[in-house]
Amino acid sequence: MPILGIVRGIEADAVEPLVNVVISSGLGMIEIAMNTKGAGGLIRKAVTAAKGRLAVGAGTVTDTKSLEAALEAGAAFIVMPAFVEDVVRRCVKSKIPVFPGALTPKEISEAWNAGVTMVKVFPSQFFGPAYFREIKGPFDKIELLACGGVTPDNMKDYFAAGAGAVAFGASVFRKEWLVRGDFASIGKRVTEYVTAFANIKGV
Repeated sequence: MPILGIVRGIEADAVEPLVNVVISSGLGMIEIAMNTKGAGGLIRKAVTAAKGRLAVGAGTVTDTKSLEAALEAGAAFIVMPAFVEDVVRRCVKSKIPVFPGALTPKEISEAWNAGVTMVKVFPSQFFGPAYFREIKGPFDKIELLACGGVTPDNMKDYFAAGAGAVAFGASVFRKEWLVRGDFASIGKRVTEYVTAFANIKGV
């Protein structure tokens, strides 16, 4: 299922219940942002709690130092807000799935030609599905991930316009829900995305 959940600002005691609710809601991938305090330990804790039922990656990887910390913690994939050549080179060489951020046609093309798994178009909400359709015209072989502003209601438009995957974050993993342990609300929101995808693909 090409849907990625982005988790930021989570506390250690919320990791295991969050992982469990995400899994029970049908989501298969989450990233924990490396600019979250103690991110390495959080990723390690999430990997342990997941027990192979969920792919846990690292997001907001901006340099080789954060990359090494993420990999040491057991991150299964790497997500970046921008293209950083040293990080991408290491991931490609080690066959680690990597998703760098890009926006312009030049940035998107250069990232893809570096051998990445998929290019994260970020922030996608300011350009919308129409932008994906235009990019896929000349770059029909490039795999694109829509990140920013994707909702269960507009997800279909992004896929129809050529996105190969979508991501969501703060609108689902809300800080106030995480702080008060309202995992039921988080699970409900995750389920809305999973259900929307199932309806789109007819699965």
